Amino acid sequence: MRIWFDLSNSPHINMFYDLIKELELEGHEIVITARPLANTVALLNQKKLKFTIVGQHYGKNIFKKIFGFPIRVIQLVNFLKHKNINYAVSQSSFHSPLVAKIIGVSSLYTNDNEHALGNLPSFFFATKVLLPEKLKLNWFKRLFCSKHKILRYPGIKEGIYLWRNAEKIQMLRKANPNKEVHIYIRPEPQTAQYYKGDENFLDDLIFELQSKYKITILARNENQLNHYSQPIFIFINLPIKPIPLEEIAIHCTLFIGAGGSMTREMALLGVPTISVYQDNLLEVDQLLIDEGLMWHEMKLTAHKTDEYLHNLTVLPNNNNFIETGKQAYQILKKSIV
Repeated sequence: MRIWFDLSNSPHINMFYDLIKELELEGHEIVITARPLANTVALLNQKKLKFTIVGQHYGKNIFKKIFGFPIRVIQLVNFLKHKNINYAVSQSSFHSPLVAKIIGVSSLYTNDNEHALGNLPSFFFATKVLLPEKLKLNWFKRLFCSKHKILRYPGIKEGIYLWRNAEKIQMLRKANPNKEVHIYIRPEPQTAQYYKGDENFLDDLIFELQSKYKITILARNENQLNHYSQPIFIFINLPIKPIPLEEIAIHCTLFIGAGGSMTREMALLGVPTISVYQDNLLEVDQLLIDEGLMWHEMKLTAHKTDEYLHNLTVLPNNNNFIETGKQAYQILKKSIV
């Protein structure tokens, strides 16, 4: 079977990497397309995956997004129409289900963000829709997604791919305790349609913390790289290339995340994690907070950060999320093959 994956954002690479490799070992052919958004291309190269860039990202402006949507759909159709694709798979790629419909193949669409407007056409055109058990669909979204399409998986999306290495990472964290406090910070998703918060709102916090602790900023794009290259942030570490997830998790004392996926990844791996997300939390985020695996503090200050670090305790056992991650992976793979 020839399976098309549209990996249109950074988190999708980690999510599908093991699945893609497993499918290839079983004899399936994989076709990967991507957009030059955030760290997507750099991560694909880091993982040594063969891919083709199709289209571009049109930024945060809703009118540019609407204008750009049919353009990339046409570009993808032209690229794929002679590739003899049998099945399409995507995580929050709003283009994939429609393109699959046009070229006449079945598709699987998955998403864990109930606020993403692109879910509506994706729910409508996808053959199957894979969602977390805890994700609720309001009446409006249900109009676009009939019940017979929906498959549910336990836990959260990040468990689908972290279950393989979670225990190893947790053991390495215990075996390599930090001699100094190392804080990793992931800034806000500036170009995301669903993000309504301010840009660069962490500047004051970072400026105050950089003289006390070792700070690494995990920039999402060139705009953030340029911003945090300013002289006022002279003491921070600002990697140009993405750092492997495992490396961050092993060496991180405290993770501060203004977005979603990486923040949940760290929380699931047992890293002390504070979400500073500036909008309504996703249901999957609230689940981690309710389980005591993550804190949410919209107005985090240097003083509050000091208090968190001073009061750090052993986090609750999260093996249940790891086990459900394995179950979710099996549901995902079975729904494809």
